Amino acid sequence: MTTALLPNAPMQLFVGGRWTDGEEGFSVEDPATGEALGEVASAGPREGVLALDAAAAAQDAWAATAPRVRAEILRAAFETIHAQAERFTVLISLESGKTLAEAHAELDYGADFLRWYAEEAVRPDGDYRLAPTGDKRILTSTQPVGPCLLITPWNFPLAMVTRKVGPALAAGCTAIVKPPSQTPLTALAMAEVLEACGLPAGVLSVLPTANPGALVLPLLADRRLRKFSFTGSTEVGRRLAEQAAGNLLRTSMELGGNAPFVVFADADLERAVESAELAKLRNTGQSCTAANRFLVEEPVAEEFGLRLAERLSSRRLGPGTAPESEVGPLIDAAARDRVAGLVQAALDGGAQPLAGAVAADGPGYFYPPTLLTGVAAGAPILHEEIFAPVAPLTTFAGEREALALANATDWGLVGYLHTRELDRALRVADALQVGMVGLNRGMVSEASAPFGGVKQSGLGREGGAEGIREYQELKYLAVAISSGDGS
Repeated sequence: MTTALLPNAPMQLFVGGRWTDGEEGFSVEDPATGEALGEVASAGPREGVLALDAAAAAQDAWAATAPRVRAEILRAAFETIHAQAERFTVLISLESGKTLAEAHAELDYGADFLRWYAEEAVRPDGDYRLAPTGDKRILTSTQPVGPCLLITPWNFPLAMVTRKVGPALAAGCTAIVKPPSQTPLTALAMAEVLEACGLPAGVLSVLPTANPGALVLPLLADRRLRKFSFTGSTEVGRRLAEQAAGNLLRTSMELGGNAPFVVFADADLERAVESAELAKLRNTGQSCTAANRFLVEEPVAEEFGLRLAERLSSRRLGPGTAPESEVGPLIDAAARDRVAGLVQAALDGGAQPLAGAVAADGPGYFYPPTLLTGVAAGAPILHEEIFAPVAPLTTFAGEREALALANATDWGLVGYLHTRELDRALRVADALQVGMVGLNRGMVSEASAPFGGVKQSGLGREGGAEGIREYQELKYLAVAISSGDGS
């Protein structure tokens, strides 16, 4: 059992400012061993109603709370997480399988959303201007949307919570967080921190559950809920959007991706390989921004493939909490079996492995970093989100073909581009049908930048100044101007 390593993790529900048990519990698994870390309370419809009762009751007072007070709570939470860095790093690593280095990187990234939105809380948007008719002034201001339901994924247990909770609280909204059943412990620890930093009761609830539908669907149908934010698969997001439409909820969704990684012949090849490794192996490839398809111009494709294969082959697999580990496990057996099936289908279709492609032995849900060439155009691995450390490499003969291949997908979250030619960089970046582009770099995530996609990759943006607007309503006030008597 890994339980002895578990650093003081809360296992109860956080409902309206109170820690309480649900009617049942569910086990949280260590993906490196398949063993239980502990049993977490499971929320049902009753707890959902209690959380929304509390959120609705606290909404007006929280909205009226001075922005500086909201900001200081978020800033204190940022500082507390860093003060508890070891605790959070181990928690993230144990429940998600991340290496300690990646868990610490997530801690920095996730905490930064709290700092960023502490700063944004005191800078609300607004405008005051003369109407073209000259007979009135146009005054605009922002107000909080109201109670929010925030559903987060398992791959970034801290950052996906803070990326939603930070702007919601900064804007003056109350919130209910439903973390994933695979990684609820970090979200509960986050609630503990915010409570200790003075967040008023009722402003935040965190409800892990073994039965998401029974918890979420009644909340979406409740007229008191005003905002819904979801990060997860496009398939699930589409169904939830249909449910949210019944009450015309303000909805934002960060969904799946199928990111192209485009390398032109003029690129700095060593830099491109370093970026490719980062874009593919971050969180063992279990990231919506992970590079999914490597598109390399023919003159440099062989050299790029050999260099990348060498790097991938040298990475050490192991439990995230082991200091020597460089690549951790996949989240569960289903994820491992799914990627093994995608790789096998590609091999059966004629693909050749330059690295990996052999399932790892031993306990846990490991799959080795893998690079495939010669993948058939119709192979599922080119058209589905891989979510694993597997990289299919195909070639192209020119810019037009590169763009055709890159854009031949229903998704449009992020794309990566390596070239030293400025004109091409700007031209191709504009033509890529994505919401974000990494130019000569393998990572785009940044708390101060707007994160989100186009097409089937979602609605709205998280992070940056844009992120808080997802939790605000814009109000317009027409102000009459009298002519006066001239005295």
